[in-house]
Amino acid sequence: MTDVFTDCQRTLPALLLRQADRYADRTCLVTEVGTFTFSEMPSLAARYGALLEDNGVRRGDRVVVVSENRLEMLALFLGCAWSGAIFVPVNTASKGRQLEHVIGNAEPTILALENVLRGQLETLEHVPPSLQRLWIIDEDTRHQERWREIPVTRMPVPTRAASLLPPDPADTLAVLYTSGTTGPSKGVECPQAQFTYWGEVVGGFLSVTSADTLYTCLPLFHTNALNGFVQALVHGARFVLGPRFSASRFWERLADAEATVTYLLGAMVSILVAREESPLDRKHTVTRALAPATPAELWDTVRHRFGIQIIEGHGMTETNGVIGPRDGEQRPGYMGRTMEGFHARIVGEAGEDVPPGTVGELLVSSDDPLAFASRYWRDEEATRAAWVNGWFHTGDRVLADTDGYYRFLDRAKDVIRRRGENISAWEVEQVLILHPSVAAAAAIGVPSPLGEDDVMACVVVQDGFQLDPADLITFCHTRLAYFAVPRYIEILDELPMTENGKAKKYALRERGVGPTTWDRERAGLILPR
Repeated sequence: MTDVFTDCQRTLPALLLRQADRYADRTCLVTEVGTFTFSEMPSLAARYGALLEDNGVRRGDRVVVVSENRLEMLALFLGCAWSGAIFVPVNTASKGRQLEHVIGNAEPTILALENVLRGQLETLEHVPPSLQRLWIIDEDTRHQERWREIPVTRMPVPTRAASLLPPDPADTLAVLYTSGTTGPSKGVECPQAQFTYWGEVVGGFLSVTSADTLYTCLPLFHTNALNGFVQALVHGARFVLGPRFSASRFWERLADAEATVTYLLGAMVSILVAREESPLDRKHTVTRALAPATPAELWDTVRHRFGIQIIEGHGMTETNGVIGPRDGEQRPGYMGRTMEGFHARIVGEAGEDVPPGTVGELLVSSDDPLAFASRYWRDEEATRAAWVNGWFHTGDRVLADTDGYYRFLDRAKDVIRRRGENISAWEVEQVLILHPSVAAAAAIGVPSPLGEDDVMACVVVQDGFQLDPADLITFCHTRLAYFAVPRYIEILDELPMTENGKAKKYALRERGVGPTTWDRERAGLILPR
């Protein structure tokens, strides 16, 4: 564990200032446009904080950013931390109702996005009146533009540095939208202190020191990459921000970065292992990778073929690194044990603690409540349901052995996980039932050959209509993020229903993919991102 917080308040500005003194001219951040030392990081935050202030953003105002990994994403994150604004990164694949919900729910003052993503704004029917400016991150605007009466300009270049009014560790730094279960995506309010704990605890998982270089190709609109950056800040390490994951370029990019630590998802590990062996498999300096949900049978393969130790754990946007390699000990196929400062329980349907070996829902808590998210943004009902008597209900079904090792089984929540993305079944269903030929629909996750899930849509056709599965897929692709578009279509006479009128998802999952299931991959239907 680091000692940085013995003399440093748990906020990002305090961390930046403390580490600038400690590490000075050592490289902190490497991006596509250059490098920044630890001594330069407070200035970067102060300049982007001033940019927000000069454009009407006040403490507590939201700044929505829709962008791939680039310097401006991290600069706006730090600017919000410095100025007291709230950073709201949005998945670049969001469109239609999902994007409209996020923007409408966040009510930003400024929306910043890459030029290539501007077309996704045309899918919005309503724009919140709070929105004052639209900034294009990466392309010059040759003349004054307007969109829905909102000024559109290139994101300005900071011209001054803002003075710091120190934030409180409990102040909300970011709202990160994560998939809902029976409703729209929920915004998770992440306080300043939570990020410092992420950096300390998960950096501890990985035994990060100031001699390390951390490389991520995961997107900054997810907590994994954001807290990877804070791990580097906390431990005095070098952080290299890479582009999106490419299996064919991954090892080359690791080598170029001179990385020692990287971040993967279980599906990405399966993809890399499935590729033909290459001299590049070992032409890197990475020794460990945080790779949750890696199948147990791949751990030895990854170590022997790539020279990398898999690090497992359990963390959510709402929580922290609660379960992991305590005392450096791990077991393939298990998430680990409860880390110091955190607590975990497994409960049955009536909320009772269950004995080892019994499946139940995972509940977690922290000695310091600020290590967890504080609530769901503007959703008191969901907040009350999830945080009960100091325990956060994860919705994950797990079991523990007599040694205290936790093993993940599946999700009690109606969420589908595909290629590292959480997909709300409810949001998929809302699009499916918009199709004129669909009378009813249920979306479920079914096992994927690459690990995690593929999306399956079970639909009932309107009387007197016919349904072409390929047409339904095309319909969904214009309205859903690419990763949420179903792979499988099953046309049924009726959905199995519970007594209170809800689809029996467990029955549909048990049915799974069968001889009558339409598969878009088998049909050769390739969808662009």
